[in-house]
This record gives sequence, structure tokens and C-alpha cells, in this order.
Amino acid sequence: MNSAKPQPGRPALPHTAFISLWFPKPSETFVYREVLALWRLGLPVRVFSLYGPVARGLSEEMRNADIPIERLGLAAIARVLAVALASLLVRPAKTLRILTRVLTRPAGGAEKFGENILAAFCGFTLARRCRQLGVEHVHAAWANGSATAAWVVHALTGIPFSFSARAGDVHPPDGLLPLKLREAAFARVDSSYNLPHLRALIPDAPGKIHLVYNARTMAAFREAPVPMNAPVNLLGIGRFVETKGFQYLIEALALLRAKNIDVRLTLAGDGPWKGRLTALAAKRGVADRVGFPGFVAHDQVSRLLTDSDMLVMPSIRMPNGDSDGLPTVINEALYHRLPVVATGVASISDVVKNGQTGLLAPERDAKALAEAIETMLNNRGQALAMAEAGRKLALEMFDPETCIGKMKALLEGEERENQGETPFL
Repeated sequence: MNSAKPQPGRPALPHTAFISLWFPKPSETFVYREVLALWRLGLPVRVFSLYGPVARGLSEEMRNADIPIERLGLAAIARVLAVALASLLVRPAKTLRILTRVLTRPAGGAEKFGENILAAFCGFTLARRCRQLGVEHVHAAWANGSATAAWVVHALTGIPFSFSARAGDVHPPDGLLPLKLREAAFARVDSSYNLPHLRALIPDAPGKIHLVYNARTMAAFREAPVPMNAPVNLLGIGRFVETKGFQYLIEALALLRAKNIDVRLTLAGDGPWKGRLTALAAKRGVADRVGFPGFVAHDQVSRLLTDSDMLVMPSIRMPNGDSDGLPTVINEALYHRLPVVATGVASISDVVKNGQTGLLAPERDAKALAEAIETMLNNRGQALAMAEAGRKLALEMFDPETCIGKMKALLEGEERENQGETPFL
């Protein structure tokens, strides 16, 4: 493992434990690449995954990852429970106080509550390992379970901790989020949408919340402009869940086909809504126009983008606040000079600026979505100009040196007293 060499006048990078539920996870390339980049910069890091390894969908890069990783999962349940019991016997008051805080804060829904309970028990084991390894800082990839485990490590050992907050992990917030924010050294958000949301939970310390965008995770780019020749190939990529809004994209496709506009749609991904989406395509009479290639590993996404003429991202916001933050695939599409139609949910408008770098349609409105797609098709020159402007903006916003540099500075402690970064304007 690389070791950090302190520079004159600057502190060494802290020996850091990085906690995630899964690592690496196929759909979380941005998490994997961030850890990899920090490690290559000399951050002494060890990843702790609360769950076992992911068996399917990993890119070749992820399969060959040489970052130090320790996983818990089902194989470690007996050890996790034994360590928690030992903590209860040795320091009953502190252990009970931690578990009581977790068990009496069920907000955020049953899934988040259950995840926090599991993460809290894992935290006792991680605290022991962090002491053994001489860990100086703990960072969690997400604000829900992994941050709860990091908080338990902090509560038991005093080791400073921090976490990243992204999308569904804070919408809705779990019952421990205000506590974790108060006790964390800092919290990082990867979209401007979450800045006021988290700062409202700790109004006395807004400077703890910092905006750091996810760094670019893709090296391959499309050099030639998209052709947009009939049939035009529309693309949607993401998990098949309600918040992605792909049901409205299928409805929009049917509206376009009713006007004899020659378009096809590829929906790449998988998830619990797959059956609903395939049934909807059949019901609307466009099953022969929709391709479902399944989950596409990240190292194959560039090929999919290169074969497409337009990305459509019809994200929606749920009543409980759950939504996308800033879908990485939008940035990846712009790197490939792909025109983008999306909804203005959460921080999508940070990069898709209506009429400048893409077109935005109201969420849950298939008719408006179809009209935005048709506008792009009828004005190819303008569509390509917006895509080029979007590419320039995305390359600047998600520049790896800038984004990873900000995370490195936060972990070093240099930026923690600032008031956070301002969104790109």
C-alpha cells in the first residue's frame, strides 16, 4: 500500500478508513474512482465494506482493484455480534447509549432504520480494527448506514469522522442524520441541491457542509458530432426504479411514434421496475422500438453512448423527497457530445442549463418530454451546439484534479473551516 509523504510545512495525509455498504459496486463508479484517486495521491486508506462482495456487473478495472479492502457481510455476523457483546460487558454505559440512540431514531423508513441498526453493530468491529491499524480519520461514502458505522467508530474511539451525502441517503433523512452532522468533522455533498438541505439541519454550523462534485470517471470521449439520422437512437441509463422516471420516457416515445417520428429507445439497466417498464412498452405499442440490454458495466457505457444520438434523463422527485442528485450518466453523455434532455430535478440543472447545455422538461410530463426531444430532433445544429457547451462545462466542473484536490484538502483538514464551495453558475 502506498504511504503518504508529508510535504514541508504541511501535515501528512491521515491514515484513513473508508466505509461503504458495498465496495466496489458496479453502479458506484464515482465512489470507487474517488477512493482510487486519493490512494494514488498517497492517502493511506483501507476500505471497509459492511456487506460482502458484489458478484456480478463489475468492470474489469473493479475486478482487479488492488486497494486494500476488508469486508464483513454474512460471514462476519457471529464476529460482529461477539465484539458488540464484549463492548457491552466492558463499557456498558457507552455501548447502551450508542445503541439506544440508534434504536430510538427510526425516521427515514424501515429500510434505513434496519440499515442503521446493522451498521451500528458493525461499527463496534470497525472501531476495534481502526485501533489496531492506527486509523486517524474515518470517512463514509454515504450518509445513511455507512455514516452510522463511522459515527459509532468515533463514539467509541474519538477518531474524527466525516461522510458524503448524495441523494436517497438524505432524502428522506434517517433519524441519526442531525446527530451525525453535529459530531462529524465535515460532511461533503456532491450536488448543490443538498447544501441548503443539510445546512438547515445544523444551522449553527453551516461551514461543516462542503460541495465537492464527483470527479470525472470516464476517459473515453466521442470526437465526432452525433449524426441524428433516422431512426434516431434515444438512450436512458440507470436503475429501474420509480425515481428514474423511465415510465414517462416510454410514454414520450409512444407520443413521438404516433406522430410518425422515427425514433428508437435503449433502456440500459436493471432493477425492480423492469417488469413494469417492459409491460408499459407493450401496452403503448412500442415494444418493438425499445431495447432492454440489461445492466451495462461501466467500461461498456462509452460504447453505448457512442452508438446513441441523445440521452434522456426523466428523473422525478418522490413525495418523501427521494430523487436523483446529479446522475453521473448526464455528465458522461456530455463528454461524448450527446445532446441531453432531462428534468430539472435536484441538481440536474447544475449542468443541464435549459437552452444552453441541454433542454429541461417538467417532471412527470410525458408530453413535455416528447416535445423537448422533438425540438432537439428538428434543430440538430442547435442541439449539437448545446451538447458542445455542455461538454465544456462538464469537463470543467468535474475535473479530477480539482474535485479530488478538494476532497484531499478536506481530509487534511485544510478546508474544514471554510463555508463550503459555491455551486457552478
